[in-house]
Amino acid sequence: MAEAHQAVAFQFTVTPDGIDLRLSHEALKQICLSGLHSWKKKFIRFKNGIITGVFPASPSSWLIVVVGVISSMHTKVDPSLGMIAKINRTLDTTGRMSSQTKNIVSGVLFGTGLWVAIIMTMRYSLKVLLSYHGWMFAEHGKMSRSTRIWMAMVKVFSGRKPMLYSFQTSLPRLPVPAVKDTVSRYLESVRPLMKEGDFQRMTALAQDFAVNLGPKLQWYLKLKSWWATNYVSDWWEEYIYLRGRGPIMVNSNYYAMEMLYITPTHIQAARAGNTIHAILLYRRTVDREELKPIRLLGSTIPLCSAQWERLFNTSRIPGEETDTIQHVKDSRHIVVYHRGRYFKVWLYHDGRLLRPRELEQQMQQILDDTSEPQPGEAKLAALTAADRVPWAKCRQTYFAR
Repeated sequence: MAEAHQAVAFQFTVTPDGIDLRLSHEALKQICLSGLHSWKKKFIRFKNGIITGVFPASPSSWLIVVVGVISSMHTKVDPSLGMIAKINRTLDTTGRMSSQTKNIVSGVLFGTGLWVAIIMTMRYSLKVLLSYHGWMFAEHGKMSRSTRIWMAMVKVFSGRKPMLYSFQTSLPRLPVPAVKDTVSRYLESVRPLMKEGDFQRMTALAQDFAVNLGPKLQWYLKLKSWWATNYVSDWWEEYIYLRGRGPIMVNSNYYAMEMLYITPTHIQAARAGNTIHAILLYRRTVDREELKPIRLLGSTIPLCSAQWERLFNTSRIPGEETDTIQHVKDSRHIVVYHRGRYFKVWLYHDGRLLRPRELEQQMQQILDDTSEPQPGEAKLAALTAADRVPWAKCRQTYFAR
């Protein structure tokens, strides 16, 4: 109750002399800091959205193009082949602008359009270049002249200092393989696993599929590939990942262990504090999109960065038929499990990330805590290791309130 009273920003009581209003300066301070933190993250997302949206160009390149267009107009050179004059005549219908103002506005509008056209051309050119796959089949250690020229062109159109999601709009769509190629690869993959009679039967079924049902399904797949950059990812997530009813602990969960080659200390709480702080710094880098995208072949070919979008602040909620993904934009605490007990550990204070030493103190308090688990708390984690249907029913029955 003491924590609840401290969290109230103001209290008032009615007395015979009037209303006695008491403000909690600490609570108001935390509210202000929380608001500033939220607006700071929104500003960073807005700024990154602009930088990523104009990639492979940069926001400053807009000024260069516009200044270049206006400068050429002052030297009596028309870089627009008459388009600036048409814009000028359109603005002339208002009758509210001077001749000099109309020239400047016309130059800015044409320069902006030219800048956008250059961005789209560079982006489409990069997408076409990245559709080349000949480098995959080259002999190891050898590179043809055409591949070297291709690499140089990719670097030219890749821009400078890309952010984490800069290449997302420039990546080519996932191609749809032909039905006969899919059937051929399938038969080749199952051949070592089947007896001769079973393989002959499977071959007949595969050939029948390639002639009858396959072309119809292929048409639907191509239709989806026209408006989806990856026709597999959402179906895989929905029907393979989220609808899997087996336990996820040994099948799909990932974990990290603090296994360093250098051990600066053997104090458990200190190592935990340093690990948590390092992970949070990495999360900050991902949130600000400052992490460089992974690129292959000498930092030339970018890979998709979509896997970083839900690396943190994401939970898989169990359901009876299918699970759901719950992702929040920010999380300011972690959960620590120790000797059958769950602890909520805050990570920020006064709008700043806690230092490793401060996190170590919280970890040490947990280690020194001798309290016993609440009834049922010690074995609660076993539910997450069960099949998804029993876990979903237990969650709905006991934790839905």
